[in-house]
Amino acid sequence: MTDVESALALLKRGTNEILLEDELKKKLASGRKLRIKAGFDPTAPDLHLGHSVLLTKMRQFQELGHQIIFLIGDFTGRIGDPTGKNVTRKPLTEEEVIANAQTYKEQVFKILDPEKTEVRFNSEWFGELSAARMIELAAQSTVARMLERDDFEKRYKAGQSISIHEFLYPLVQGYDSVALDADIEMGGTDQKFNLLMGREVQKHYGMEPQVVITMPLLEGLDGVQKMSKSLGNYVGVDDAPGVMFNKLVSMPDSLIWRYFELLSLKSNEELDALKRDMDAGANPRDIKMVLARELIARYHGEEAAANAHKSAGNQLADGELPEDLPEVSVDFDGAQAPIAAVLNRSGLANNSAQAKDMLGNGRVKVDGEVAPRDLMLASGKSYVIQAGKKRYARVTIA
Repeated sequence: MTDVESALALLKRGTNEILLEDELKKKLASGRKLRIKAGFDPTAPDLHLGHSVLLTKMRQFQELGHQIIFLIGDFTGRIGDPTGKNVTRKPLTEEEVIANAQTYKEQVFKILDPEKTEVRFNSEWFGELSAARMIELAAQSTVARMLERDDFEKRYKAGQSISIHEFLYPLVQGYDSVALDADIEMGGTDQKFNLLMGREVQKHYGMEPQVVITMPLLEGLDGVQKMSKSLGNYVGVDDAPGVMFNKLVSMPDSLIWRYFELLSLKSNEELDALKRDMDAGANPRDIKMVLARELIARYHGEEAAANAHKSAGNQLADGELPEDLPEVSVDFDGAQAPIAAVLNRSGLANNSAQAKDMLGNGRVKVDGEVAPRDLMLASGKSYVIQAGKKRYARVTIA
């Protein structure tokens, strides 16, 4: 697989649509540092993992060496984007915009690399745009075209009002792509109309049209509805590490790969390796813990990720020993003792049948290594033995 094909495979992972994929491939093959734009109206952010889907894809572009433009729509925030709404959205004041934009920046840099992120405000160019230029921009579309947009069409048919300034919003968003010389624009599936408008506006100004990438909505922990704080099926980016850990390891198994595809920064090869582990019989909970630790490290740091299971009430992680490790001594005649008998006599198994079952399922470790069924332990030595997830002891063979 060539570098371009490998990059394309990673960037396609989890996307809803790429318009047009051939154009994206050509842009990647050019060797240029591409400019990837995503716009955010600075309404007060209260982010959960569903909001991070777009940011995660942006980070993947950064890791491939490209430039992210995090556009804060302080000008458009005063218009009020009607996308997905059946009423005109209330514009924000300048003070609200400034305060919300600062909060946004603090949160998104937990995902994006600040060194590879260009933060811009669209008041930079719209604050100086003349009335003549705005009228020229407005001429790039028609009322009929605007009414193709789903939310406008529904409001028009229902006899609900649509303000003239709302028709300007898609054009204004498209002009942002001109001002920023965007190669690619990303957004949610509900932004498709606006994103495609950017291509048309760029063509009018003699520019190569941007590639449009739309990202899907993330299902919540119920596996059915989209993630939403109001539905209670969310993982907040500011959830405590233990809370985040518990939520993620308790999610339905059906969501595992969906969450990895949309939220993880692991390579496709790493995901394939985890899928092979799962196919080979790995406990799904262990796979979920891999994702939980990655996300907790992203939002709270590596130390919090390493200890999240403790604050979640799961006091022992795989390979971790309790501080008050029990000491057990068992007597055997002869120079060696079979591991199954040691488990039974030390109380680490309830009976011989359970001991053999745990050994057969690879659930017994001796000094950190999975114990084979026929393991013999030497008399006169001590071993740290783990049976299952919760039984530990330092066993001396006497």
